[in-house]
Amino acid sequence: MIKSLSIAPGFDLWPDLLDPRVQADLARLTLAAVEAAPLGHYDTAYGKVMSVAMSSFGPLGWTSDKAGYRYADRHPGTGQPWPAMPQALLDLWAALGDPETPPDSCLINLYRDDARMGLHQDRDEADPRFPVLSISLGDTAVFRIGGTARKDPTRSLRLSSGDVCRLSGPARLAFHGVDRILPGSSGLVPGGGRINLTLRRARAA
Repeated sequence: MIKSLSIAPGFDLWPDLLDPRVQADLARLTLAAVEAAPLGHYDTAYGKVMSVAMSSFGPLGWTSDKAGYRYADRHPGTGQPWPAMPQALLDLWAALGDPETPPDSCLINLYRDDARMGLHQDRDEADPRFPVLSISLGDTAVFRIGGTARKDPTRSLRLSSGDVCRLSGPARLAFHGVDRILPGSSGLVPGGGRINLTLRRARAA
């Protein structure tokens, strides 16, 4: 196992953790999943449409509409259960997340060239004692992370294909986002872009 870098208290990065074969397998499985559970551009709490296209793996998927942000056990468009979570993701969570309690959701975020994600907290989960594990596939992202208050200072770093990072403990509710991606920095995703897979435990254990 490659040693992690501690970027900030509770925010750990494993650069190049996933080899090219694993990256390609995860990208292929993700693109197959979104054929069954189509990507959507959800509304923010402020009424704007997200530039990032989203879907999910696992028993629960994240969704958003006029009723607010929440986890649901079925895709809002198809009414069908979300695609099963690949074993490779479950294994990664067991190694880096929580070996006792499996994740019940993996958000699929697809960033095309002009997509970004504003600073936000992951607060829709029942128990923030469980971490969020983030996997980068495809084009490099300029990622930004701050503190638990929106006014806290932030810092930025680049997340490349194969990188894995974890938000836990004091960083679990840190504000974070993606300023932009760097188009053409990877050829992994057909048509260009970045796939971000974020594993989490949505329901109480």
